[in-house]
Amino acid sequence: MQALIDYASYMPHGYCLFWQPWLVFLFAGSDLLIFLSYSAIPFALLLFLKRRPDVRYRGLVVLFAAFILLCGVAHLVSIVTLWIPVYPLHGLIKLITGIVSAITALVLFWLVPRLVAIPSPEQLQRANEELRNEIAAHQQTLASLREAQRTLEEKVDERTAALVKANDTLAVMTREAVHRSKNLLSLVSSIARQTARDMTDVESFVEAFSGRIIALANAGAALIQGADNQVAALDAVARRQLEPALLTFGDRVRIDGPQVAVGSDAAQQLALVLHELATNAQKHGALRSLPEAEPGEEPREQGRVDIEWRVSGPADDQMLALEWRETDAQKDDSARPSRPAGGFGQVLLDSVVPAMLSGAAERHEIDGGFVYRLTVPVSALAPISPVSISPEQVDRIWSSVWLQGEPSAPA
Repeated sequence: MQALIDYASYMPHGYCLFWQPWLVFLFAGSDLLIFLSYSAIPFALLLFLKRRPDVRYRGLVVLFAAFILLCGVAHLVSIVTLWIPVYPLHGLIKLITGIVSAITALVLFWLVPRLVAIPSPEQLQRANEELRNEIAAHQQTLASLREAQRTLEEKVDERTAALVKANDTLAVMTREAVHRSKNLLSLVSSIARQTARDMTDVESFVEAFSGRIIALANAGAALIQGADNQVAALDAVARRQLEPALLTFGDRVRIDGPQVAVGSDAAQQLALVLHELATNAQKHGALRSLPEAEPGEEPREQGRVDIEWRVSGPADDQMLALEWRETDAQKDDSARPSRPAGGFGQVLLDSVVPAMLSGAAERHEIDGGFVYRLTVPVSALAPISPVSISPEQVDRIWSSVWLQGEPSAPA
């Protein structure tokens, strides 16, 4: 240690400069400025490390700070050697500075690949922009998912409400089907009993009863083919019921009338009327089979049937008038078979159906033909008629025909 501070054997560096003031000032001022700068730089580096604890490779920064500070101390000792020749101390400081510098250089080269791998500000900015774009895309996806969730929830609510409504409708329809099946069974039972009253043999009963049941089935088929299985057009009911006659006789059967909606109960009653009229027309009226013309005679003219209906009256009290008109081309009344009187078919036409529909019926023979006219309120044809008739009332109405001669009106 004594050797380091021993300077008696040396002479100051100023002698080498011949103590020229300007030259001494130049050396001393330059070293002082370097010392001050080299002292400030490590302080700035350490202050940076303190404020940025997230900086990687902090040891390298500390090595740079130590290296720079030692360089500054070496320049400070150079100023001292201008007047005091402490050259051993100056050499020791340079040695320490060299060792620190070498360590710093080795560490720096060792860290170069890692330092190169650190993203540049431009790369970081580009990465941040990509991250912002990705975040925006995720936010848009999240918004879309939320919208899809909201839409799905709305659809689920709609489907749930529709399902509840459908279940309610199904329950109503089930109750309605049970009610209508009871009505239909009561109607079939009444038809069977009343048809059997004036029949003398099984074959006649089966033929008449089957025809009336088929008429009810045709009315149901017309309802099923409609847009609403509870409502059918009167034209559809008539054409469905008279389809065999239309196919057989063609233009000899004409159906005409405006569109009128009828419910299932009214459709059944009207189907029975049309069935009875068509059966009578083919057996005894304008559609009956005529004998072949004798040789030399003109071909026999065929009769025709016109079915028409019209609606009249104020909007709140409209009436439907359905007319069945037969025109017989054979003017010889003696050759025309007489229509049966007093049978169930006549009772059905004149009494039962008008009572069921709260209307009235009239029939009369005309010159060379026959006319049947049924007049009923349009309101009685509706799917839900203000005239509600239970199965018991149906049976009572039909039974009263035989017991009292005229059916009683529904209560």
